[in-house]
Amino acid sequence: MKPYADYTRSERCAEYTALQEQYEAWKTKQLSLNMARGKPSRAQLDMVSGILTVLQSPEDCFDGALDVRNYGELTGIPSAKRLFAELLGVMPSQILVGGSASLNLMYDLIAKAWTHGLLHSPRPWSQEPVVRFLCPAPGYDRHFRVSQSFGMELIPISMTPDGPDMDAVEAAVRDPAVKGIWCVPKYSNPQGIVYSDAVVDRLAALRPAAPDFALMWDNAYCLHEVYGEFVPFRDMLTLCREAGNADMVYEFASTSKITFPGAGVAVMAASEANLKYLSGLLGAQTISYDKVNQLRHVRFLQDKAHVLELMQRHAAILRPKFEAVLAALRGIAPLNIASWTEPKGGYFVSCDAMPGTAKRTLALCAEAGVTMTPAGATYPGGNDPADSNIRIAPSFPPVEELEQAMQIFCLALRMAALEKLGI
Repeated sequence: MKPYADYTRSERCAEYTALQEQYEAWKTKQLSLNMARGKPSRAQLDMVSGILTVLQSPEDCFDGALDVRNYGELTGIPSAKRLFAELLGVMPSQILVGGSASLNLMYDLIAKAWTHGLLHSPRPWSQEPVVRFLCPAPGYDRHFRVSQSFGMELIPISMTPDGPDMDAVEAAVRDPAVKGIWCVPKYSNPQGIVYSDAVVDRLAALRPAAPDFALMWDNAYCLHEVYGEFVPFRDMLTLCREAGNADMVYEFASTSKITFPGAGVAVMAASEANLKYLSGLLGAQTISYDKVNQLRHVRFLQDKAHVLELMQRHAAILRPKFEAVLAALRGIAPLNIASWTEPKGGYFVSCDAMPGTAKRTLALCAEAGVTMTPAGATYPGGNDPADSNIRIAPSFPPVEELEQAMQIFCLALRMAALEKLGI
């Protein structure tokens, strides 16, 4: 096996014909395989279903003297604040415990900025002539959609092996219209990058021209190792405070991939001043989030040590799936038609196909019954200028289905590359 670029035209034609025969054989199987989203599998959900029975009686529904079935406690019950503070390495006074989705908390924060402004906003963002938001890319499509839904101008920032290109970030924030940046600091979506200490320090020390710049610190995978022991992460709230930016950072996390994605608990950590301001706005919207579910999670998860033990059990289910993906990709490595990440945690493998072939690769996959995240989704506005990046989500399918899907994916990569080179 040698690089496709070294094949003669006749060799490429012969190779393509052989691959096409295999591809047509897969199509006759009429498969329906899904690798589009980072969803926990049935085995993972079954493993944590004991959470459904931790509250058995009315007496179980008290957090100290607080009856969680009733109104009140807008920012969360005390025990949930303590648990999430321990998990994130912050203080309970810096925690707001929300509903089931951290994306909802992120959207709500941006919506409040748009309608009312943030703590240090001179005016609501909707009254600004233009609002720009920095989007490290490849990145999380739902982050970009939040900003896009408000009509913001999305500014792509290249990702490096250490995190966002900080020279570009520091240059961009000199513009007062730049109001924030999306960050996934540990096991980034989709590349699985862990931000380096140098990048984290530079982010904490930013000097944006906008006084209400929002560092959106989505720590979605902070406990989500797939290989090895737990890797500690730094407390961005403390780092920002020490750098004179106490109110700049808003940190988010959830139990979506710890317990149930559809019925977990989300959390935002921010300065006490930010939480006081935002609570005043949230109080017009809701009396409280689901405190019964908060207490259910506290009783089931217990403490950080127990959560980390649970995450190792998740990892044991996920590892064979990541290995299936990586084994398939390594099998085509000599062809030199793609590169990919080999992350130590998170939920994705990021694959860069030959430039100009990602859309064609995924179209071929779809024809053969394999659904994946659309090409370009990892870039703002769905526009990958190289038409290269593809996000692979191994978590949901059983290993046997995943192996089939990866065979089809690698076939599609090869066919698209040969088409691009000329047959």
